[in-house]
Amino acid sequence: MMKLYGFGPTRSLRALWGLKELGLECEFVPVNLPAGEHRREDFLALNPAGKVPVLVDGDLVIPESAAIVLYLAEKYPEKGLMPASLAQRAQIYRWIMFAVTELEQPLWRITKHTFLLPEHKRIAQDIDLAREEFTAMASVLECHMEGRQFVVGDRVTVADCVTAYLMDWANEQHLLESLPNLAAYLRRMYARPTAPQRIAEAFASIRAA
Repeated sequence: MMKLYGFGPTRSLRALWGLKELGLECEFVPVNLPAGEHRREDFLALNPAGKVPVLVDGDLVIPESAAIVLYLAEKYPEKGLMPASLAQRAQIYRWIMFAVTELEQPLWRITKHTFLLPEHKRIAQDIDLAREEFTAMASVLECHMEGRQFVVGDRVTVADCVTAYLMDWANEQHLLESLPNLAAYLRRMYARPTAPQRIAEAFASIRAA
């Protein structure tokens, strides 16, 4: 059985979404980030970057959440998470790259300078700049989603597994208030029975543990 190493409200949720959409069984192996388990020698042997999630499928080890979901979609083409059409796959790659470069990076900067970094390393101005950058790029996706249910095509794809998680992350930062198409997309995606926990729910689960 495949193993997914992950932790609560991180991008591990994105990998879990892909697994749930595909209906795949996977052993979830918790990696306690606050306790520093991501810096242990055995975990660094899986991912020298010391980050979650990491998927282990037999002898194959795959870090990076977007890569994990792409791999799973390619491995199980009959599930339809990756379109058969080359033209649509090109759009999948386009919007995934857009998500992890143009949308995820400013969200990550906001998170780091809000609470992850030690206080003496946080830069308030960088939070403001990152919010502006996210809004500018999210406006591109907002226009794209006009009249659409999904990012690519007329059914859920790997692009949605990658993007919807980011919309929840952005929503946590109150960045979707002027983006009605993306706010509606967020609600639709998390209404799916295959959706993972929301980020806030995952945080709550950690606090309750």
